Amino acid sequence: MKRRTLGATGMSVSELSLGAMMFGSMGNRDHDDAARIIHRALDAGINIIDTADVYSHGECEEIVGKAVKGRRDDLVIATKFGLPMGEDPNLRGGSRRYIVRAVEDSLRRLDTDHIDLYQMHRPDHETDVGETLSALTDLVRAGKIRAFGSSMFSAELITEAQWTAQRTGTYRFVAEQAMYSIFTRKPEAAVFPTAQRHGLGVLTFSPLNGGWLSGRADLTTGHRASSQPSRYDPATPAGRLKAAGLAELAVLADEVSMTLPQLAIAFARAHPAVTSVLIGPRTAGQLDGLLPGADVDLTDDVLDRIDAIVPPGTDLNPEDNYGTTPPALQYARLRRRQA
Repeated sequence: MKRRTLGATGMSVSELSLGAMMFGSMGNRDHDDAARIIHRALDAGINIIDTADVYSHGECEEIVGKAVKGRRDDLVIATKFGLPMGEDPNLRGGSRRYIVRAVEDSLRRLDTDHIDLYQMHRPDHETDVGETLSALTDLVRAGKIRAFGSSMFSAELITEAQWTAQRTGTYRFVAEQAMYSIFTRKPEAAVFPTAQRHGLGVLTFSPLNGGWLSGRADLTTGHRASSQPSRYDPATPAGRLKAAGLAELAVLADEVSMTLPQLAIAFARAHPAVTSVLIGPRTAGQLDGLLPGADVDLTDDVLDRIDAIVPPGTDLNPEDNYGTTPPALQYARLRRRQA
């Protein structure tokens, strides 16, 4: 499998990353089977595994830690912090207090003495980014993490963090993890160009748009549809747009002798800003169906046809970018001058 350098880190990573979110109570509860899938991915040339403390409330990190024993030094292990790990407001976010606790918990669950890429799972609008960068810088200097990045940051937040690091003399975010697929192309407008200007590596996730591009005949029966039915309802305005696009993409995939998932992964790999595309299989069969997407380079003609189906910079369903709405849009009081 081809590799690329992750931004300014110097770390060489495979063009596909193994996203581990589906291992544990959120997906595949069989630890031994999950370990076999991990080993299968590594044997196929994947050398970066991405997880998070919040996935199955830590169980996912434990599965990864056990599975990679004996192969740790050959891998880039990425995990994330920041989403709620309990009801206490102090068990989330980007404060120094929480980061110091969260990294120790992740190191213990992963059974390792360092994390290669430690990522802030979502922006924390209540904590000054300088506080977060200072804490993460200290973790690098202590040898607990090698580099740190952000996830689902807007272009302006990426820029603010870069400027803050320069102004305060801390280390900076060196990677951004963004949701990106044929149906979620918004990062092309500003996030990707901003990442490129600042030399950030880019990891992307959900290339199948949460299952829409999986090739399944009935999307309403998937495990994600049970928890977020509005995102998988073909009768909604966004659902109708996706269903129409899906029909055209299926024809295109057939014409180029690819499955729909392989076309989707090859599309995400084609953007010059993208370093590695996360795939998140729940079963070995799903992994085997996704891996060939690493071996195909789409021609300009194929990419032009995809552009005609879903215009560049377009998200067909704004609900897909869940958890990223800034407070100024969430709360009316922040948009209205008080008397």
